[in-house]
Amino acid sequence: MKTKRIAALQCTALFGGLTTEALTDIAQRAVELHLQKGEMLFLSGEPAKGLFVVVRGKIRAFQQNEDGREQVMYVDAAGSVLGDVPVFDDGPYPASAIAEADAEVLFIEKSDIRELCAKYPSLALAALRLMAGKVRKHATLVEALSLHEVGQRLALFLLAEAQSAIFPTDVPMAFRLRLSNHEIASRIGSVRDVVSRAFSRLKHQGLISMDDRDVTILDLHGLKRYAANARSSACASPK
Repeated sequence: MKTKRIAALQCTALFGGLTTEALTDIAQRAVELHLQKGEMLFLSGEPAKGLFVVVRGKIRAFQQNEDGREQVMYVDAAGSVLGDVPVFDDGPYPASAIAEADAEVLFIEKSDIRELCAKYPSLALAALRLMAGKVRKHATLVEALSLHEVGQRLALFLLAEAQSAIFPTDVPMAFRLRLSNHEIASRIGSVRDVVSRAFSRLKHQGLISMDDRDVTILDLHGLKRYAANARSSACASPK
């Protein structure tokens, strides 16, 4: 089982650059946890006990307001690290995390992480790089929510989904949406009805077509232009 934990640690940006000796040391301290789909990993505001490494499955980090409206911060798959920020700033978990599918994670206690950073300086540098990357991701999310209309956010989401697939050059880009409109709304900071209307606008403008949850991008360059025009239009248009 230790070999499996070492392999999982090697796949992360935080631990991947460490020596075999260091990885073995960390693996001995890691605890394996198994989550079923819908099971909470931690709640926003809870005291942070340590960080988590995703070995298998997907974990969704999100914030939720009093009305139950959810804003997804990110969805982490195998090789991702969660809960690292409060390990170092002594604050609570800044968001909630839930298993989006059956998942397996490794848990490493806060005291162990701090001891390991002192023992292996390269781990401390990797932690700084990891947190810097998350700051950039959050800045991008803030920019999208504040400077883009819902239609542009949806266009950006569809472009990102399309990038994860490979298409022949002589046919339109087509892919199946894995998420419902409600789930997409939580990704892009909106609500289901507004997202549905945004889909209708994209179809009306000839940028995409839809058959149930199958999306075809009819005009890739046009969709990119539509998303890029957000900066100039967002200030004059409601979210």
